[in-house]
Amino acid sequence: MKPELDPVSGRSTTGHEWNGITELDTPVPKAVWFFLITTFLFSVGYWLFMPAWPLGTTYTKGLLGDDERANLTAAIKAATDERGAWTRIVAEREPVAIMADGDLMAKVRESGRTLFGNNCAMCHGREAVGGPGFPSLVRGTTLWGDTPEAFAETIRVGINSGHTDSRTSQMLAFGRDGILTRQQIDPLVAYVRGLAQQGSTTGKQLDEGRQLFAANCVACHGEGGEGNRSLGAPDLSDGTWLYGGDDASVLQSIWHGRQGHMPSWDGRLSAWERKLLAIYLVDLRGNPR
Repeated sequence: MKPELDPVSGRSTTGHEWNGITELDTPVPKAVWFFLITTFLFSVGYWLFMPAWPLGTTYTKGLLGDDERANLTAAIKAATDERGAWTRIVAEREPVAIMADGDLMAKVRESGRTLFGNNCAMCHGREAVGGPGFPSLVRGTTLWGDTPEAFAETIRVGINSGHTDSRTSQMLAFGRDGILTRQQIDPLVAYVRGLAQQGSTTGKQLDEGRQLFAANCVACHGEGGEGNRSLGAPDLSDGTWLYGGDDASVLQSIWHGRQGHMPSWDGRLSAWERKLLAIYLVDLRGNPR
C-alpha cells in the first residue's frame, strides 16, 4: 500500500488522524539515537568493568577489580602510617626541638587545634580566650606556668580533680567564714583592684587595704600580688581576671572564696597527645589569634 503524503510538507504520514489532523511519520532525531546508544554502551561497559550486580552475599567485581571499600581502607592505612611517623617524633623529641622544626610545628598546630577543639574549647573557648571562671590560655599569667612541661602536667593531673597527683587550688572564704568583716573587705577590694591599676582609693583606704592584704593574702599571692605558681595562686597585678575585676566580682571572690576545677586527661588523652596539646598552647600564647 502506497503511503499517504501530507499535501503541505510532502512527507509521508502514519495514517493516524485526530479531528482532521494527520500525524506525520517524523523519524527520531539522530542526536537522540546517539545519546541512547552511547548511554547503552556506557552501561554495558560499566557492568563489565566495574562492581555492579549483587549476587546474594557478594557482587560482581568487574574486570578492573576496583573496590571503593578497599580504596578507602588503603587510604586510611596510608594516613595512619604517615601520622604515626610524625607522632613518634613528637613523643620522642624534647619540646624545644619540636618547636624549632617548622614542618613539624605545622602538623602540631593542625592537630593541636583539633585536639583543643574536641577536649578544651567547651570551657576555654575555641580560641582559648577563656571566660568567667575559665582562664584565658593565650594572655595573662598562667597559674602553674606556661612551659610545655607545666601545661602537660596540668592537662595530665587536672585541678582539684580526682587524680592522685591533682593540682590543688583553694581560696579561703574570708567573708563567709568570718575571717574578715565587710568593713575590712571593702578597702581590701579597692587595694586588690589597685594592684592592677584599676579603681581608685584614698590614702587611708589604701593603707588599710595594704595592711589587710599583707596580713591575709601575701602568703599565697606575694607582696606585689604577682601570684605563686607553686600554689596555683593567680597574679593579681597583670590586669587579667579569672572571675572578673570589677568591685562586685572581686568582693564575691574574697567573700565566698574560689575553687576552680579542671578534669584530669590522664587516660583520656595519650602521653603524646597531651604533649602535643601543651606545645600547641605554648605556641598559641606566642602567636595569639
